[in-house]
Parts: sequence; C-alpha cells; structure tokens
Amino acid sequence: MIYLESTSTDPYFNLALEEYVFEQMDRSKAYFMLWQNDNAIVVGRYQNTVEEINRQYVDEHGIRVARRLSGGGAVYHDKGNLNFTFIVDQADHDFDFKTFVIPVVQALDQLGVKAEFNGRNDITIDGQKFSGNSQYIKHGRLLHHGCIMLDSNLANVADALKVRKVKFESKSFKSVRSRVTTINANAPKPISMELFKDTLRSCILESDELEQRMLTEEDLAEVRRIRDAKYATWEWNYGRSPAYSMRREKKFPAGLLTVCLQAENGRIQKIKFYGDFFGNGEISELEEAMVSLKLDHHLGKELEKLGIGYYINGITAEEIAGLLS
Repeated sequence: MIYLESTSTDPYFNLALEEYVFEQMDRSKAYFMLWQNDNAIVVGRYQNTVEEINRQYVDEHGIRVARRLSGGGAVYHDKGNLNFTFIVDQADHDFDFKTFVIPVVQALDQLGVKAEFNGRNDITIDGQKFSGNSQYIKHGRLLHHGCIMLDSNLANVADALKVRKVKFESKSFKSVRSRVTTINANAPKPISMELFKDTLRSCILESDELEQRMLTEEDLAEVRRIRDAKYATWEWNYGRSPAYSMRREKKFPAGLLTVCLQAENGRIQKIKFYGDFFGNGEISELEEAMVSLKLDHHLGKELEKLGIGYYINGITAEEIAGLLS
C-alpha cells in the first residue's frame, strides 16, 4: 500500500489531491493518505451548500467552503482534525465502512480511549460522534475517507453548520453541541497529533506494508490544476440552483433526502436531489432520466427501471415515489 501525506492545509488542494490519486495514479496500487484542512467546511457531494452552512458565521470567521467527491453530511475541519483516505479496488467493499475504520478504533485503544463504530458511518465515544466517514465508488475503485476530531474547536463545529431539526428527529441528541465530542476530551492524557498519526500508521502496518511516496513536481502541477479548475470554484462548491415549485424532504435511515422539482400536467419537468445520503455514479444522470416521468402510482416501478438504488443507496424506489406523491 502506498502512503501519502499532504503538507498542505488548503481544503481545495487536498480534495484535488484525493481526486488525482483516485483518477490518475497507478490503479494497480492501493493508497493510504493522511491530510489536514485548516478552518474549512467540507460538504457532501449531494448537499445543497446554502442549506448546510451558517453563511454569516462562515464569512465572519474566514471559513472556506469546499465540496468533496463523496456523499454524506457536512463537516468542519481545523488543525485539530485529522483526515484519512483509503483508495482500493472496490471488490466486496461496497459501502462497507467498518473495514476502514477498524485501524482508527485500534489506534485509540492503544492510546487508552474506547471507541466504537456505529450508525451508518460514525465512530463514537460513549455515544458521541468524533469521526464521520464517507465513500465514493467509480469504475471498480473505492475511495473511503473520514475526518477524526482529535482536538477540534467544537464551538466552530456547532456554529458554522446549519443543521435542520429533521436530522435530530428520533435521536437522543437534540443539537450538534450535544452530539459531538473530541478524542482529547475523553483521553486519559492529551494526545498530540503526531502521536496519533504514528499510532494510526502502526495499526495500518499490522495488516499491510506501507511504502511512502513523495509527490513529484508533475504530480503537484496536476493537483494544482484540478484545484483551480474545480475545487476552488463557486460552481462546484455552491452550484446554480434554479427555482422549483415543489419541495419534499424526509429523514430516512439511510440519510436525509430533499427533492426539489417542477412539474407540468403531472409530469416532471425538472428535478434535483439533495441530501447526506450515499450513492454511486453521477446523480445528474438520474435527474435527467426522470424528466417527463408521470407523478402517478406507476412512478415507483419507473424508478426501479432506472436503477435508482445505484444512485441513492438505501432508499427504495417506492419510498422516493411516496415522497413525491
């Protein structure tokens, strides 16, 4: 397994680096990466950015907003946060989160902190979340990444994100502040970032040999090109959202799903999916395929034909048809 560690704390550069490794580096190799962003919100691929952030707070505190390749929810990053990435062949890892978070749980156990994987993509300590994870699958390759709050500023986590009440329905936690924690808030003694990195790398080494690789000038030039052309742009991070006449939203076990659409004479004219769900492929392909479908009792069967489960994991065609009816 090739090991890469980014020296940049620029979220746009680091997300571009992930894409570069995933899309352009040797596909016969597996990769493990460590990286940190400073003062940033990273939103999931399918989220409506303006609904996820507290724009006034973000602007006042100079927090950069970036969109990642994978689905899932928005997260706050600072220098007290460590991000890790695995890039491997897809094989049987389709939305298999546990395999990739085991080293994190093992590393913390060695440092005297009891953590566990639960929910659909979280690592928790005493039920409080300190790590969220997400995945992106394309052409037989899988990218798994997670953020780990070692010593993050929890005030910024709560104030920078605009979490809707529907996300906390049926949960014992009623706010971001009460739901999240950091590793050091639960450690027997403070853990430095370097010690945590070293311990995590050691746990990876127990199952796979790590071969460190340095990026060449050619690598860096291409990463910077991707950064400037995509990840640092308003179009990618916010996107244009045309006006819609209908809006439906529901919290499913697999994630929050918001659907905005225009309909005429009972047929879909425009449709857009937002949410913290996971999925494969380009959601725009599904949106385009749904144009002209009738909003009637046959909609569920039509969505089945489109393979909607490929694009929106864990929410059935009938459930989505019910939301639109």
